[in-house]
Amino acid sequence: MREENIYEERAHYERGSGNVFADIAVPNAQAHLVKAQLVYKIDGLIKARGLKQVTAAKLFGVKQPDVSKMLRGDFRQFSVERLLRFLVALGQDVEIVIKPRRGARRAAPLRVTDHAAPIARN
Repeated sequence: MREENIYEERAHYERGSGNVFADIAVPNAQAHLVKAQLVYKIDGLIKARGLKQVTAAKLFGVKQPDVSKMLRGDFRQFSVERLLRFLVALGQDVEIVIKPRRGARRAAPLRVTDHAAPIARN
């Protein structure tokens, strides 16, 4: 009986674009990626501070089940602006930098900074 070499068959793979949502053809992939990155940061801050979801929900002005859904990846109900406000509520300064793409004509970047924006309440 001949031993089969499990390494003979080569796996086929493609290099991703850097945006998994675009790679799997999710509509509005760029917005999904931005939201996912913001939620990842929010999750890290909540964990680093040892906050319970109930406490975070009060801080954000939402209900605990909404925080739970957001942290599990269901963040469709939250706009990018609202997620940025959650970061401000967690004591973060938010700075948005707008600049030309690489290779495009250079212009001065535009910076928008939010140091203490109030949280919108439901």
